[in-house]
Amino acid sequence: MNPKTVLAVDDEPHLRFFLSALLTSGGYRAVTARDGREGLKKARELRPDLIILDVMMPGEGGVPMYRQLRSDPDLASTPVIVLSAVEGRTFAHSLAMMNLGPGPRLPEPEAYIEKPPAPEVLLRKVAAIIGPPVDSPTEPEPGTSSAPSKGPETS
Repeated sequence: MNPKTVLAVDDEPHLRFFLSALLTSGGYRAVTARDGREGLKKARELRPDLIILDVMMPGEGGVPMYRQLRSDPDLASTPVIVLSAVEGRTFAHSLAMMNLGPGPRLPEPEAYIEKPPAPEVLLRKVAAIIGPPVDSPTEPEPGTSSAPSKGPETS
């Protein structure tokens, strides 16, 4: 079975590398893009299970990409984690202001995490939204042990 795909869109090369390494080591298939234009292209090609999206990027930034994702019938239901240096409260306010204008209302993303992300927090959030990696180990049945047997004890 194929691993779940997560598309990480960020203009900072070191953060793309970090996200790719973290997601891959966490059991997910990581794909990266450097801006909103490339991110939208890859999202349309790959149909990822989740998108991690920076808001503030030069050129085709995260907000235009988010708006296009939510208006694309094929991608509108793709969950998005916004990962940004912008404080969450500020992002929520700007989203509310955008929704005052004409046109369809832009929904909140599934999660918002401020940079720099704590690796364990980000992986927990990814798993909470799209589930654990396909090949992740399962918990042992109650009353059983996941440790290998050492064989019979001798005295």
